[in-house]
Formats: sequence, C-alpha cells, structure tokens
Amino acid sequence: MNMNVLEMTRSTSLVDEAVVAAFKSSLRGQLIQPSDNSYDEARQLYNGMIDKRPGLIVRCVDAADVQAAVNFARDNGLLLAVRGGGHNGAGLGSCDGGLVIDLSPMKGIRVNQATGTVRVEGGCTWGDVDHATFPFGLAVPTGFLSSTGVGGLTLGGGLGYLTRRFGLTIDNLLEVDMVLADGRIVTASAKEHEDLFWAVRGGGGNFGVVTSFLFQGRPVSTVYGGPMFWEMEHAAVVMRYWRDLILNGSNELNGWFGFHTVPPVDMFPAEHHMKKTAVITWCYTGSLADAERVFAPIRALAPLAMDFTGPIPLPVLQSLFDGLYPPGLQWYWNADFFTELNDEVIDLHIKHATQLPTVHSTMHLYPINGAAHQVGESETAWSFREANFAQVIVGVDPNPANNERMIQWSKRYWSALHPYSAGGAYVNMMMDEGMDRVQHAYRGNYPRLTRIKARYDPHNLFRVNQNIKPETS
Repeated sequence: MNMNVLEMTRSTSLVDEAVVAAFKSSLRGQLIQPSDNSYDEARQLYNGMIDKRPGLIVRCVDAADVQAAVNFARDNGLLLAVRGGGHNGAGLGSCDGGLVIDLSPMKGIRVNQATGTVRVEGGCTWGDVDHATFPFGLAVPTGFLSSTGVGGLTLGGGLGYLTRRFGLTIDNLLEVDMVLADGRIVTASAKEHEDLFWAVRGGGGNFGVVTSFLFQGRPVSTVYGGPMFWEMEHAAVVMRYWRDLILNGSNELNGWFGFHTVPPVDMFPAEHHMKKTAVITWCYTGSLADAERVFAPIRALAPLAMDFTGPIPLPVLQSLFDGLYPPGLQWYWNADFFTELNDEVIDLHIKHATQLPTVHSTMHLYPINGAAHQVGESETAWSFREANFAQVIVGVDPNPANNERMIQWSKRYWSALHPYSAGGAYVNMMMDEGMDRVQHAYRGNYPRLTRIKARYDPHNLFRVNQNIKPETS
C-alpha cells in the first residue's frame, strides 16, 4: 500500500466507514468530517484566498494522535497536509479531499530556568511562546506577527526582529521531536539523526511532523522599538539611510523597512489616513539608556509623519500589527532575496510603492545579516546566508473582488525587482510556484535535501509543502 502514496491520491470518501470509525476511536483528539457542524470553521486558513475542503481533519492533542494520523494517511493512500498556525500564504497547511493533521490543540510550553531553554509543542503560535517566556526575561527569535505558527516559521528558517542580534529561529533550535512517514517518533539534534536535524532547519515540513521544538532562549525583555512613518516624498532618503545603517550598524539595531497606506483607524492621526508612507519598524536590543542617542540621527534624517518608537515589551512589539491583519483576508505573495539595494533598485521600489492597490497591501524588506551571517550556507538547509535582505511584496485585502488588481500589482512589482535579486526566495513567503523556485530557494543544498528526503520519506508522503522530491536511484 505504501507505494501508492507517491503514485495516486485517494479521496477519504473511498475509505471504508468502518476503517474511519476505528481510526476515530484510536484518537484522544477530535476527528472532524465534512458532515460535522464544526467542519467549515475547522478548515479555514489565515489566507482567505485559499479555499480547500479536506476529507478529514484530525485535531491532535499529543504525539500519539499525530502518529496514528500519519499511519492512517499512509496506509490508506491519502493526501496528507500538516497545519500548525495556518498562516502559510499558499495554503499548504490544508488539502482537498485528503487528511489534515491540525496541531493547534498541542499548546504545551516549558521554560527551563536553569538552562534558558524553551520546549514548545507544535501547535503553538509565537504569541503563546512570548506569553510563556516574557516573565523569565527570555525570548526566542521569531517573526513579526504573534499569530504566526511556531512550526511553519521555524521549519522554513525564521526571520524576525532578533535576526541581526541572535540569528534565524533555526539558529536557536536545539532539537525537534517528530513523527516520520513510517510512523516512528524520533528526536533529531546535533547528536542524533544529525542529517535530519540539518534538513529541518530550513527544509520545511518535508521530512515529518514536528510535535515539539527545543529552543535556546535569549535574554531579551523590553526593547526600544516601534514604527516610524515618513511621507513618500522622503522615502528615497530614508530607504538609503536605512540600507546603509543595516549593512554597517551594530547588530543590536534591527528594523524592517516597508511601504504602507495608513489605515483609517483611531491609533493613527486622521490627517494621515489613507496616505502612502515609508515605514521602519525598529527593534533595538541594546541598553535602553543609550536608545535616545542611537535614534537621534534617525529622527533628524527627515521630517517624521508619525513616531511610535520607544521602550516596549518585545511581546507587544511582535503583536503590534496583529489587529490590522486578522485571519481571513485575501493574500497574494511574491518574494526574493537581495544581497544589495543599489539606488536603481530603491527608485524602482518607490515607483511601485506609489501604486499600492489596497489599504492592506504592502512591501517589506527584512534584514538577514548580522548574526545570521555567522552560519555557513551549508551548515543548515537554509542556504542564503550571504543575502542581506528578504523582500516580500504582498497584495492584501478583505474583498475578493480586488484580488486580480492586487495580484497583478504584486507580479509587476516583483518582475521589476527580480533581475536585481539573489535568485531565490524565502520559502515561508512563497506561493505554490513550482519545483524550479523550490530548487532556487535551496541552491547547492538541494541535492543533499533530496537524499535525506529519500531516507526519511521515500514515497513523498509529506508533499503538501514547498516540496523537495526524494532522490531516485
């Protein structure tokens, strides 16, 4: 039966009802079927543009449930998807007709004060982690929205506010517990299953279902951060200054650059509503006593439209934009890595930023230098260690009627900048773009990934992802 997994996909409707009933009785968690009242809510994804109808959804409460679900999907030739936070832009946490392993009930977190380590179950969001670690004066380097799932962000690499200071999320990962395609539960670390541990640090969900992560916490609590806004007439000056500061400044200073339309909400002064702006959202982890001195030249650079920067608990900074991007909006992503941002590239950015198609649509540039450069390109599956910036151009809106307009804007913007890029993209910010783009994301690490895939998932059971196909002899 196992060979059929690669060759065909069966609908769960073809699985005998008695077999499904036996599977259901083996679970501690909940099995949700299309006839259940909770089905439509359970199948919803963060990206409202993606509408998938799985045949079964298993809300797992422990590793044994995950193991049972993997075995059931494999033995019945079912398409299998794994969902953590559900944020994946391409909707790769779900599938049509198959089985979805939903890890969201697995919320356990344990902080070890003696070692500063944090064990996190696979269904947690980064907001859950921040809530657990902040009282201990610790943080795990994460992303930029607290509603993002730990699993997806980590396995793809993990860019965030602490990248320049402490590296990618995977650079702070010590081990994982995971369920493999054959149903085994293993621990992968630098001391056991080393090849698997190398692969999961950037290789996505291609190698199994991670039920828990062990991270090294970092001593970060209150930082100096928040967004600064400039009107578009100052965008070129600000963007060039930010580029040089990121490339040459202290690793204690981080900040992502973006273009945003100011939404008409109370937190922003009415005179700025609906204006297009250049934004830098800062995160300074140095001494708070030095912060005003560090930020004085930034504030003097050009007239600020709005300045929300100051001392702020890191969990508040990481959740600052959650309310502006609730689940269910329509999302379309385009991404690239860049080693440099020359003046021509900056001019192109500004040209396309003036055409932001909807209030929620944006472009972000995330720094990935500093501590992230201290790891070699072949030391983890995540290979673009020489890149300095990760770019994402994303069309977002609540109204599906605007999808075509914002998709075309995102594509035009990306096409104009792509010739200047490093040639690959961050897998967590890609849509379902085909095998060439996946290979470009991993470059020279891709052949090794295919060999490890062949060892741990030879029939490609875990293929609803940015897929790495197993090496064939």
